[in-house]
Amino acid sequence: MRRDKFHKYFQLNGTSFSSVDEILGYTSNFSDEIHQFLTIWFSDQACVVVKTSGSTGVPKEIKLEKRQMINSALATGNFFDIKENTTALLCLPTEYIAGKMMLIRALTLGWHLDIVNATSFPLRGIKKHYDFSAMVPLQLENSIKKLHQIKTLIVGGGVVSVNLQDKIKDTTCAVFATYGMTETITHIAVKELNNNASFEGDLPLFNQFYQTLPDVEIFTDSRSCLVIHAPKVSNEVIFTNDIVRLISDHQFEWLGRLDNVINSGGVKLHPEKIEEKLAKIISNRFFVTGIPDQQLGEKLVLLIEQVDSCDISKSLKLEIAELKTLGKFEIPKEIYFVDKFVETTTKKIQRKKTLDLVNYSTKFKR
Repeated sequence: MRRDKFHKYFQLNGTSFSSVDEILGYTSNFSDEIHQFLTIWFSDQACVVVKTSGSTGVPKEIKLEKRQMINSALATGNFFDIKENTTALLCLPTEYIAGKMMLIRALTLGWHLDIVNATSFPLRGIKKHYDFSAMVPLQLENSIKKLHQIKTLIVGGGVVSVNLQDKIKDTTCAVFATYGMTETITHIAVKELNNNASFEGDLPLFNQFYQTLPDVEIFTDSRSCLVIHAPKVSNEVIFTNDIVRLISDHQFEWLGRLDNVINSGGVKLHPEKIEEKLAKIISNRFFVTGIPDQQLGEKLVLLIEQVDSCDISKSLKLEIAELKTLGKFEIPKEIYFVDKFVETTTKKIQRKKTLDLVNYSTKFKR
């Protein structure tokens, strides 16, 4: 195996390596999953098989070309201006593409990567400071008091709520939401969440819009869904189910998933936008969705996790009704309470499966 398959400054948990065999020997005693992945990575195979999370459908396996994974790593490094000897923390599962790409970025760019267990509290017990890391929103929520230990953080795998954005606005860590999927080898666009970016990019960032990485073209189709042409990370033009508003050739506003759109009496409702507004008054995890209705076709309902419905239903009903930013059709017709939302292994809420848990006798009508 060739020595030039990884950057000379690459370190893993404080250990340097002079050969691929040393890396594989180290990881064999450290993590079977990482060892197996890197064995394939350093092999002569041109592709790597990765799993999708299954948050919007049945999980599936897809093939990604190694050269395109390297291109993705280089694009991230260039965009955030993070080069060799960057200290980075991997706290995501390496079973999925986000965790795998942290490894590839480290190998490609020469990072000093530390790996910790992928828990909901990734910074618990950690005293070291890092230049770069990646988390899901739940991990970010549970790390706010220690965010000063990270210089730049990217957050993916779910929407960062308005409440959470408010909590991170004064942190010294520059936090970015990412847009991407397994097929695009993680993110092809980012959005600054707290105005703390310390690097100088080629293009300005707009807090409310996603900014594409270099060599990414974006369009919309007849459904108003995002179309991605990113030849350095994908051989195919990717037609998504994400409804967006194009701001420019390089910026877009994400409005929500086509799969989630609710047609209520002929009015199309975007749950994600309604959830942004409701987040101002609901602290527990929640989401809105549509259920069949004889008159409307679909009616908007609200599901809330782990709440005593007897205590909060009436007051919450009143707060929702008085929320000025909600339109007439954006007010949920009913409220349901669920003990625990159904999640993927990457902590994404599975809306349809959670809805199946609803006991329709424990509802609170508007």
